[in-house]
Amino acid sequence: MPSKYWNPETGEEETAKRKSRRPKKTALIAAVDILARQEQSEKKLREKLKRKEYGDEEIDAAIARLKEKHYLNDADACARQFEFLYHESRSSVRQICLKLMQRGFPRDLVQSCVPRDTYEREKAAALRVLEIQYRPDKDPQKLLASLYRKGFDSSAIRAAVDEYTSGEE
Repeated sequence: MPSKYWNPETGEEETAKRKSRRPKKTALIAAVDILARQEQSEKKLREKLKRKEYGDEEIDAAIARLKEKHYLNDADACARQFEFLYHESRSSVRQICLKLMQRGFPRDLVQSCVPRDTYEREKAAALRVLEIQYRPDKDPQKLLASLYRKGFDSSAIRAAVDEYTSGEE
């Protein structure tokens, strides 16, 4: 049972707080714990360690050690995440790029992951979106507008909407 004591400043009885007996983790151990849960970019990892109030020197040393041991590699992580999202989601390439940049990967690194010809994949993903969200008899202009807002390529949008609306007949 926690001990209680009288606080003369507030004039009330307060409960004593226990201090943790465990020492605070080093930035390196905290970084490894974060990376064990989910792959991170260097930028996001730095942000998370700063939130945990580690010093800049300690963060730099931890990140240098992680890079040395190949636990942290933005190029590989970005390529893996792009490939997963490209093949497993129904997002446009533009949406995938934005998502990866929000995760802390540099724009040029994300752009280097994009394949040269994305037309067929964009068209297939747009068709999947249409099949899930709309009936074929919906106004084609609304379908076009919806796909434009989702960031799909304009030529892929037109082809997907034409195919989707002609398939109802």
